[in-house]
Amino acid sequence: MSDQIYQAPMVRRAAPNFRVIAMIVASAMLMENIDATVLATALPTMARDFAVSAPAMSIALTSYLLSLAIFIPASGRMADSFGSRTVFRAAIAVFVAGSILCALAPTLSFLVLARLLQGMGGAMMMPVGRLVLMRSVARKDMVSAMSWLLVPALIGPIVGPPLGGFFVTYLDWRWIFYINVPVGIIGMIFVSIYIDEVKGKASGPFDTIGFVLSGISLGSLLFGFEMSSHEGEGAFSIFLISIGLIFGIGYLRHARRHPSPIMDFSLMKVPSFGTSVIAGSLTRITQGAQPFLLPLLFQIGFGLSAAAAGQIVIATALGALAMKPMAKFVFSRLGFRRSLVLNGILGTVGYGLCAAFRPDWPMPLIFIVLVLSAFFLSFQFTAYNTIAYDEIDKERMSSATSFYTTFQQLMLSLGICIGALALHGSMAFNNVETPSLADFSTAFIVVTLISITATVWNLRFSPTSGEEISGYKARRTKVDGKTKT
Repeated sequence: MSDQIYQAPMVRRAAPNFRVIAMIVASAMLMENIDATVLATALPTMARDFAVSAPAMSIALTSYLLSLAIFIPASGRMADSFGSRTVFRAAIAVFVAGSILCALAPTLSFLVLARLLQGMGGAMMMPVGRLVLMRSVARKDMVSAMSWLLVPALIGPIVGPPLGGFFVTYLDWRWIFYINVPVGIIGMIFVSIYIDEVKGKASGPFDTIGFVLSGISLGSLLFGFEMSSHEGEGAFSIFLISIGLIFGIGYLRHARRHPSPIMDFSLMKVPSFGTSVIAGSLTRITQGAQPFLLPLLFQIGFGLSAAAAGQIVIATALGALAMKPMAKFVFSRLGFRRSLVLNGILGTVGYGLCAAFRPDWPMPLIFIVLVLSAFFLSFQFTAYNTIAYDEIDKERMSSATSFYTTFQQLMLSLGICIGALALHGSMAFNNVETPSLADFSTAFIVVTLISITATVWNLRFSPTSGEEISGYKARRTKVDGKTKT
């Protein structure tokens, strides 16, 4: 017998297709995005079960937003310390546990506590899910992966309300939360099988003071922006936004002195990241305002039923889905800079056309306008979400994802706030209590004028930005012995 000991060859697990990873992350985010919007439809029914007024139920929505604001900034540090797979899987588990408690809630107070727990899981799912994708997908596949990842954010707010109406009408509002359980369990299984554990390098002590300051600031801002869309809550909204700004200034002063702040604003000095945050934030004003303004326009301005309005608004989801297979092809032909400039203008102007919508317009034409507008803006956000990380080092990737997600959530809420303020401002100017078609037109014009200014920032991208990701090669010429793009 040979003295050598036989060793079986080590079998390495084949790396999963990037689409598998993208779909795992996207499914978790879709669960979260639908849950965040489906509840609004069920609030009147829930209020009857809890023996409270319908307006009192709004705390079930705002408590979730508050939890998001507090914990999103800490998500990157958590992923670095415990590993992105562990934190992402735990985030799904916490979200599912919160969902079960919400479904079992006997009182409103119990529901609010359960929503806070649910929001804690949701706060970790968004940025850590994106981080998982960044760490698992090759750069050449990043555009396609981001196209898959963007779908939940766009279709969640559209699918949520009609789904909530279905549950309330034919089942029970508690099924809104129970439906998350099987989706979450399947998600955790797939995360365990397909996603690798990757830890980052902690750069210093945990920023406890920054965590408190940023939590109060972001919570107050998100809460204030959301409350601005509620009738009669203007003064309270202004108070919350003021508190948010004061604590935000306090956080910025603190962050300059801390060696590893929980939100690292020095990331804004990275050209592609800083430009993407600013331009994307301006564009998200329109994205945030549309789910608020469009249903109101069709129900109040056109006199349609909630169901009919929902069928029209679903056009935006179709446009987002149609974009997915086109992104990589367009980026490889035009590059990121030209794509961002052209699509930003087309998408924003397309939504600006909503200001011209009138009841005598053919419904198929309105539907087509919404599909095309969503197509271009969906393309735009795929570009922003991809190019933002082009120049970010691996060591700073977790910090960048939590920072980017924080601003993304903040600007979507700000979009609702600006849309509501523009609508109410126009109503006050015209001295009417019910918004007219002209008031809606004013609101659409205001939000799109803000978003179109993103073009100035899109032009600041380098023509060579994201060449490795897109495969596009900018034309270079030699002038006086120097290569210029």
